[in-house]
Amino acid sequence: MLGKRKSNMEIYKIIGAVGLVLISAGLTLKNRKAQNIFYILGGIGLEIYSIYIGDIIFIILQFLFIATATYDLIKTIRESRTTLLNKVIRKINEWGI
Repeated sequence: MLGKRKSNMEIYKIIGAVGLVLISAGLTLKNRKAQNIFYILGGIGLEIYSIYIGDIIFIILQFLFIATATYDLIKTIRESRTTLLNKVIRKINEWGI
């Protein structure tokens, strides 16, 4: 039974480590949308690890981190759509349609 517990612990450590790598990789990206996707995925990995170790501070921290990155991703997508729509409207006005 102890061997299975240790095996589970290793899986959660790997999930947490992958989350940390994804967040770190997101820091190097210039594209804000891609950054947020890396932050969300990495945050989920660290959230899973935080829940496994039972640390309420890190559980709350990761939840807020994921929520903030998700909000920023949605905001970025909406801004890019608005910008695209404005470009289309300007072109239509230029053509006199």
